[in-house]
Amino acid sequence: MIKRTLFEAIKSKIDFKKAIILLGPRQVGKTFLIQKITEDIKLPFLMVNGDNPSDRLLWTNPDFQLIQSLISPYALIVFDEAQRIENIGLTVKMIVDAKLDKQVIITGSSALGLGDTIQEPLTGRKWEFTLFPIAWSELKDTYTLAKTLPMLEQLLVYGSYPEIILENEKEALLSSLSGSYLYKDILELGGIRKPEVLVRLLQALAWQVGSEVSYNELAKTVGIDKETVTSYIDLLEKSFVVYRLNPLSRNDRKEISTSRKIYFYDNGIRNAIINNFNPIAQRNDVGALWENYFITEKLKFNTYQKLPVKSWFWRSKMHAEIDYIEEGRDGFTAFELKWNDKKSTKFSTTFTDFYQPKDTFLINRSNFWNQL
Repeated sequence: MIKRTLFEAIKSKIDFKKAIILLGPRQVGKTFLIQKITEDIKLPFLMVNGDNPSDRLLWTNPDFQLIQSLISPYALIVFDEAQRIENIGLTVKMIVDAKLDKQVIITGSSALGLGDTIQEPLTGRKWEFTLFPIAWSELKDTYTLAKTLPMLEQLLVYGSYPEIILENEKEALLSSLSGSYLYKDILELGGIRKPEVLVRLLQALAWQVGSEVSYNELAKTVGIDKETVTSYIDLLEKSFVVYRLNPLSRNDRKEISTSRKIYFYDNGIRNAIINNFNPIAQRNDVGALWENYFITEKLKFNTYQKLPVKSWFWRSKMHAEIDYIEEGRDGFTAFELKWNDKKSTKFSTTFTDFYQPKDTFLINRSNFWNQL
């Protein structure tokens, strides 16, 4: 079993006072992780499955008397895929506010139905966590660095979902995952009536990983208007399919400020969307794969470590670029990303003179683990 960073972090927040919310993409192991935690603390628990129609019906807008009767024998109550249960936030609020000495845990694969319904009712009553596909640090801690390094090219092509790492039929599993995983919540909760448009948009985004994205150009490519592109990308972000990286711009005369880059939470999903599982040696997009992988691993690392870091890319109007920048309390750190460990780089003096970064790093396949 791969050791998950959040196992101890979540367990430490079980206080029978506040609800615990665990968000993250489908199939990253949220349910498995919660089951392992409940087994470890050895308390009776109730698992409510939001994907199950009968569970969903029972727990939609129940009154408090029914809630008390349902949860009475249990110390832990787990609402799995809770975004599919109507008004779940109010239900959990009633349990927490009643101080019944019950621990409520909520998991969700989408902020579409869950974000609005839990944020306001549970203000001050919750601990929040996000679980991602397997992080590099989790692999290393499970298998050791010597055994994990040879897996790097496989991770760039097939990604880091637990089942993909552990099973052999990777391409078939990814093809299935990139369909049902991507569209289940978006189509049902996001109100999208033309899934073929969503597929075309995802393909366009997959081909542009590592490049600046224009919503106007995406609209022309996909055949929809800019407002629809914006709406669909917002849905994809809330469903943990893609995320945006914005440009750092504090010097309007010299820097671009309106574009953005869009990355996938998992390389394997990206490659499944364009149906390209060729090995690294046979690809012409290895730079994009490497950029997507490293920046996403930094996102996982910073989130799990609760580091107060903002992330950016940078480009001047004279086309000088820096792939990835972190802004922390003590200043900026700049990263240039090169798959080929024989390549060198020079950081733009336009950037370094203005921002005075505390560190600059050239990241390649021979040294990247030092940052993760």
